[in-house]
Amino acid sequence: MRPDPQLRPLPRLIFASRWLQLPLYLGLILAQAVYVFQFWTELVHLIEAAFGNQQALGLLINSTGYKADVLPSALNETILMLVVLGLIDVVMISNLLIMVIVGGYETFVSRMDLTGHPDQPEWLSHVNASVLKVKLATAIIGISSIHLLRTFINADNYEQKTLMWQTLIHVAFLLSAMAIAVTDRLLPDPTHHGDKH
Repeated sequence: MRPDPQLRPLPRLIFASRWLQLPLYLGLILAQAVYVFQFWTELVHLIEAAFGNQQALGLLINSTGYKADVLPSALNETILMLVVLGLIDVVMISNLLIMVIVGGYETFVSRMDLTGHPDQPEWLSHVNASVLKVKLATAIIGISSIHLLRTFINADNYEQKTLMWQTLIHVAFLLSAMAIAVTDRLLPDPTHHGDKH
């Protein structure tokens, strides 16, 4: 094992400052716990509404923004779709949080030494700042797609201007992700600096 190089005091302080990010990642873990609670709350309301609980149905109607001339007295397909899409949205945001927490910590703070661990995520073996950017961009597109789908399912309750802006924002996310991916492919890979093809 190679001994740690001795750093001068100022470089050592600057390098140690990376640990200031640790509370940020711990905060994201707490945010993840809130998302888990939110997911199970919505799921319990959905199950209760499926069995005819009117209070749970009312909570789902409010949380999804569903509106109709006559509010349904039982769970219908549109409300079910909106709730399920909301649950998928929570899962996708949770996946995004995991990517940021694990990938960010591994890239910017300290190695986790997960090599050989049976539960090591496949993408973590080759993660770097560039790969993380592309993965985050594609995750954001997925989340934006779910939001847009929820809006279109419930389109009668939105103004045309809102629908247009949500679509334009989604297209902007798509173009940004494509630009990040193209830029990533054009830049040389520092891990293969000495390779000859």
